[in-house]
Amino acid sequence: MSCSVTERVSENRAGPAGCRLRGSTNNLTTPSSKVLATSSGSTAVANLRNKPCCLCWCCCCSCACLTPGKGNDENGPTKNSNTTDLLICDGEPPPSLEEIRSWGRSFDKLMRSPAGRKVFRDFLRCEYSEENILFWLACEELKRECSPEAVEEKARIIYEDYISILSPKEVSLDSRVREIVNRNMVEPTPHTFDEAQLQIYTLMHRDSYPRFVNSALYKSLAQQQPGPETETVESDGPHG
Repeated sequence: MSCSVTERVSENRAGPAGCRLRGSTNNLTTPSSKVLATSSGSTAVANLRNKPCCLCWCCCCSCACLTPGKGNDENGPTKNSNTTDLLICDGEPPPSLEEIRSWGRSFDKLMRSPAGRKVFRDFLRCEYSEENILFWLACEELKRECSPEAVEEKARIIYEDYISILSPKEVSLDSRVREIVNRNMVEPTPHTFDEAQLQIYTLMHRDSYPRFVNSALYKSLAQQQPGPETETVESDGPHG
Protein backbone atom coordinates (compact mmCIF):
# COMPACT_ATOMS: atom_id res chain seq x y z
CA MET A 1 0.00 0.00 0.00
CA SER A 2 1.45 3.34 -1.01
CA CYS A 3 0.68 6.63 0.63
CA SER A 4 1.73 10.21 0.15
CA VAL A 5 1.77 13.10 2.53
CA THR A 6 1.45 16.69 1.46
CA GLU A 7 2.29 19.21 4.09
CA ARG A 8 2.07 22.96 3.73
CA VAL A 9 3.67 25.12 6.33
CA SER A 10 3.26 28.85 5.96
CA GLU A 11 4.67 31.62 8.02
CA ASN A 12 3.45 35.14 7.41
CA ARG A 13 5.95 37.51 8.84
CA ALA A 14 5.49 41.31 8.70
CA GLY A 15 8.52 43.43 7.85
CA PRO A 16 9.95 46.02 10.25
CA ALA A 17 8.77 49.53 9.82
CA GLY A 18 12.35 50.83 9.89
CA CYS A 19 13.79 48.98 6.89
CA ARG A 20 12.50 49.61 3.40
CA LEU A 21 13.39 47.96 0.14
CA ARG A 22 14.44 51.05 -1.75
CA GLY A 23 17.49 52.56 -3.43
CA SER A 24 17.93 50.03 -6.20
CA THR A 25 15.88 47.97 -8.58
CA ASN A 26 18.02 45.10 -7.44
CA ASN A 27 16.74 44.99 -3.88
CA LEU A 28 17.01 41.84 -1.85
CA THR A 29 13.93 39.67 -2.08
CA THR A 30 13.26 36.79 0.24
CA PRO A 31 12.07 33.51 -1.26
CA SER A 32 8.59 32.71 -0.03
CA SER A 33 8.69 28.97 -0.36
CA LYS A 34 10.84 25.97 -1.05
CA VAL A 35 9.67 22.72 -2.61
CA LEU A 36 10.82 19.60 -0.83
CA ALA A 37 10.51 16.13 -2.41
CA THR A 38 9.10 13.32 -0.24
CA SER A 39 9.93 9.64 -0.49
CA SER A 40 6.63 8.93 -2.27
CA GLY A 41 7.19 11.50 -4.99
CA SER A 42 4.79 14.09 -3.62
CA THR A 43 5.95 17.49 -2.53
CA ALA A 44 5.81 19.59 0.58
CA VAL A 45 5.91 23.35 0.52
CA ALA A 46 7.69 25.09 3.37
CA ASN A 47 8.32 28.78 3.64
CA LEU A 48 11.87 29.71 4.39
CA ARG A 49 12.55 31.50 7.65
CA ASN A 50 14.30 34.79 7.07
CA LYS A 51 17.66 35.93 8.36
CA PRO A 52 17.92 37.97 11.56
CA CYS A 53 18.36 41.75 11.57
CA CYS A 54 19.70 43.61 9.70
CA LEU A 55 18.36 41.21 7.11
CA CYS A 56 15.25 40.70 9.14
CA TRP A 57 11.56 40.75 8.35
CA CYS A 58 10.29 39.96 11.79
CA CYS A 59 7.99 42.39 13.54
CA CYS A 60 9.42 41.66 16.97
CA CYS A 61 12.47 43.88 16.68
CA SER A 62 13.56 47.21 15.27
CA CYS A 63 16.45 47.53 12.86
CA ALA A 64 19.57 48.73 14.66
CA CYS A 65 20.52 50.84 11.65
CA LEU A 66 17.57 53.14 12.16
CA THR A 67 17.33 52.96 15.94
CA PRO A 68 20.87 53.56 17.26
CA GLY A 69 21.03 53.35 21.01
CA LYS A 70 18.40 50.64 21.28
CA GLY A 71 19.54 48.16 23.87
CA ASN A 72 20.91 50.86 26.15
CA ASP A 73 17.85 53.07 26.01
CA GLU A 74 14.46 51.69 25.13
CA ASN A 75 13.20 55.15 24.23
CA GLY A 76 15.36 55.48 21.11
CA PRO A 77 18.62 57.13 19.99
CA THR A 78 20.99 58.27 22.72
CA LYS A 79 24.55 59.50 23.05
CA ASN A 80 26.28 56.16 23.49
CA SER A 81 28.99 53.99 22.02
CA ASN A 82 26.58 52.48 19.47
CA THR A 83 26.43 55.76 17.58
CA THR A 84 29.89 57.13 18.28
CA ASP A 85 31.52 53.87 17.18
CA LEU A 86 30.15 54.52 13.69
CA LEU A 87 32.31 57.66 13.49
CA ILE A 88 35.61 55.84 14.13
CA CYS A 89 37.22 55.07 10.78
CA ASP A 90 40.70 53.63 10.19
CA GLY A 91 42.00 54.94 13.50
CA GLU A 92 41.28 58.54 12.53
CA PRO A 93 39.81 60.93 15.13
CA PRO A 94 36.02 61.21 14.89
CA PRO A 95 34.66 64.14 12.87
CA SER A 96 33.56 67.30 14.60
CA LEU A 97 29.91 67.99 15.23
CA GLU A 98 30.01 70.74 12.61
CA GLU A 99 31.36 68.30 10.01
CA ILE A 100 28.64 65.79 10.87
CA ARG A 101 25.99 68.45 10.41
CA SER A 102 27.53 69.44 7.07
CA TRP A 103 26.70 65.92 5.84
CA GLY A 104 23.04 66.88 6.13
CA ARG A 105 23.58 69.89 3.87
CA SER A 106 25.76 68.37 1.17
CA PHE A 107 25.87 64.85 -0.24
CA ASP A 108 29.27 65.63 -1.72
CA LYS A 109 30.68 66.40 1.74
CA LEU A 110 29.17 63.19 3.09
CA MET A 111 30.80 61.09 0.37
CA ARG A 112 34.17 62.84 0.74
CA SER A 113 34.32 62.00 4.44
CA PRO A 114 35.55 58.49 5.39
CA ALA A 115 33.41 58.58 8.54
CA GLY A 116 30.47 59.93 6.54
CA ARG A 117 30.73 57.11 4.01
CA LYS A 118 30.86 54.60 6.84
CA VAL A 119 27.68 55.95 8.43
CA PHE A 120 25.91 56.20 5.06
CA ARG A 121 26.92 52.64 4.20
CA ASP A 122 25.44 51.48 7.50
CA PHE A 123 22.18 53.19 6.55
CA LEU A 124 22.18 51.70 3.03
CA ARG A 125 22.71 48.25 4.50
CA CYS A 126 19.42 48.67 6.36
CA GLU A 127 17.74 49.72 3.13
CA TYR A 128 19.14 46.66 1.33
CA SER A 129 21.04 48.84 -1.15
CA GLU A 130 24.58 48.62 0.26
CA GLU A 131 25.82 47.41 -3.13
CA ASN A 132 25.51 50.96 -4.47
CA ILE A 133 28.16 52.47 -2.21
CA LEU A 134 30.30 49.33 -2.41
CA PHE A 135 30.37 49.68 -6.20
CA TRP A 136 31.21 53.38 -5.93
CA LEU A 137 34.07 52.65 -3.53
CA ALA A 138 35.41 49.87 -5.77
CA CYS A 139 35.46 52.31 -8.71
CA GLU A 140 37.36 54.84 -6.61
CA GLU A 141 39.94 52.19 -5.73
CA LEU A 142 40.28 51.20 -9.40
CA LYS A 143 41.06 54.83 -10.34
CA ARG A 144 44.08 54.77 -7.99
CA GLU A 145 45.53 51.65 -9.62
CA CYS A 146 48.50 52.06 -11.99
CA SER A 147 49.49 48.52 -12.90
CA PRO A 148 47.77 47.39 -16.15
CA GLU A 149 47.59 43.83 -14.84
CA ALA A 150 45.99 44.96 -11.57
CA VAL A 151 43.57 47.23 -13.44
CA GLU A 152 42.41 44.38 -15.63
CA GLU A 153 41.97 42.04 -12.67
CA LYS A 154 40.11 44.58 -10.53
CA ALA A 155 37.91 45.63 -13.44
CA ARG A 156 36.94 42.01 -14.02
CA ILE A 157 36.06 41.57 -10.35
CA ILE A 158 33.99 44.76 -10.30
CA TYR A 159 32.14 43.66 -13.42
CA GLU A 160 31.37 40.22 -12.00
CA ASP A 161 30.34 41.61 -8.60
CA TYR A 162 28.24 44.62 -9.60
CA ILE A 163 27.52 44.69 -13.34
CA SER A 164 26.77 41.08 -14.26
CA ILE A 165 23.07 40.23 -14.27
CA LEU A 166 23.99 36.97 -12.53
CA SER A 167 25.37 38.74 -9.48
CA PRO A 168 23.22 39.13 -6.34
CA LYS A 169 24.91 42.52 -5.87
CA GLU A 170 24.08 43.84 -9.35
CA VAL A 171 23.56 47.62 -9.36
CA SER A 172 20.81 49.34 -11.32
CA LEU A 173 22.12 50.73 -14.62
CA ASP A 174 20.30 51.71 -17.78
CA SER A 175 21.00 50.02 -21.11
CA ARG A 176 23.07 52.92 -22.46
CA VAL A 177 25.53 52.80 -19.56
CA ARG A 178 25.70 49.00 -19.67
CA GLU A 179 26.65 49.17 -23.33
CA ILE A 180 29.43 51.65 -22.54
CA VAL A 181 30.76 49.43 -19.76
CA ASN A 182 30.72 46.35 -22.00
CA ARG A 183 32.71 48.21 -24.67
CA ASN A 184 35.20 49.46 -22.10
CA MET A 185 35.76 45.96 -20.74
CA VAL A 186 37.47 44.96 -24.03
CA GLU A 187 40.50 46.94 -22.83
CA PRO A 188 39.91 47.91 -19.17
CA THR A 189 41.37 51.15 -17.80
CA PRO A 190 41.07 52.88 -14.41
CA HIS A 191 38.10 54.79 -15.88
CA THR A 192 36.21 51.82 -17.32
CA PHE A 193 33.24 52.36 -14.98
CA ASP A 194 33.12 56.17 -14.88
CA GLU A 195 29.66 56.42 -16.50
CA ALA A 196 28.26 53.66 -14.30
CA GLN A 197 29.79 55.18 -11.18
CA LEU A 198 28.23 58.56 -11.95
CA GLN A 199 24.82 57.00 -12.47
CA ILE A 200 24.96 55.15 -9.14
CA TYR A 201 26.21 58.29 -7.38
CA THR A 202 23.21 60.17 -8.76
CA LEU A 203 20.87 57.37 -7.68
CA MET A 204 22.17 57.49 -4.09
CA HIS A 205 22.01 61.29 -4.07
CA ARG A 206 18.42 61.54 -5.29
CA ASP A 207 16.92 58.44 -3.69
CA SER A 208 18.70 57.29 -0.53
CA TYR A 209 20.34 60.50 0.70
CA PRO A 210 17.12 62.44 1.57
CA ARG A 211 15.94 59.50 3.68
CA PHE A 212 19.35 59.27 5.34
CA VAL A 213 19.20 62.94 6.39
CA ASN A 214 15.77 62.35 7.95
CA SER A 215 16.70 59.03 9.57
CA ALA A 216 17.01 58.44 13.31
CA LEU A 217 20.56 57.28 12.69
CA TYR A 218 21.76 60.59 11.27
CA LYS A 219 19.69 62.78 13.58
CA SER A 220 21.14 61.06 16.64
CA LEU A 221 24.64 61.91 15.41
CA ALA A 222 23.84 65.48 14.38
CA GLN A 223 22.10 66.29 17.67
CA GLN A 224 24.70 65.01 20.11
CA GLN A 225 25.08 68.51 21.52
CA PRO A 226 22.74 71.51 21.62
CA GLY A 227 22.78 73.38 18.33
CA PRO A 228 20.76 74.40 15.30
CA GLU A 229 18.79 71.75 13.50
CA THR A 230 19.99 70.32 10.22
CA GLU A 231 19.65 72.89 7.45
CA THR A 232 18.04 72.40 4.08
CA VAL A 233 19.92 69.97 1.85
CA GLU A 234 22.17 71.69 -0.66
CA SER A 235 21.67 70.84 -4.31
CA ASP A 236 25.29 69.98 -5.05
CA GLY A 237 26.10 68.25 -8.30
CA PRO A 238 27.02 64.55 -8.55
CA HIS A 239 30.65 63.52 -8.48
CA GLY A 240 32.23 60.24 -9.46
